[in-house]
Order: sequence, then C-alpha cells, then structure tokens
Amino acid sequence: MRKEGRFEGAEKFAKRMEEVQGEAKAALAKAQKEMRRYADRKRGEAVEYKVGDLVLLSTRDLKW
Repeated sequence: MRKEGRFEGAEKFAKRMEEVQGEAKAALAKAQKEMRRYADRKRGEAVEYKVGDLVLLSTRDLKW
C-alpha cells in the first residue's frame, strides 16, 4: 500500500478506487468466462488431414 498522506478524503478516494477496480476485474473475468462458454458451444474438434487425403477447395473468392 502507499504511504499514508495528510488528506483523509484522498485516502478514502484511493481506497474506493481500489475497490471499484477489483469489482471491475471480477466483472470482466465473469464476462470473459461466459463469452468463452458461449463461443465454445458449437465449436467441434478440428479435422486432421494426412498426406494423400483428397479435399475439395472452393475457388469462388479467389481473384484470377
């Protein structure tokens, strides 16, 4: 913690800002966890291709 100052109001303000920062970090962590859970719902395992596997590629968006 910082060195105590002469102004009681400044100390209260600093303490309140630390509390608000802690609350904000907790809220951001919770939101991140919820967003990750939502994004992972429809995510599946990646397909692993081997040398020699035949695959189809779309050329629809390629510029010639």
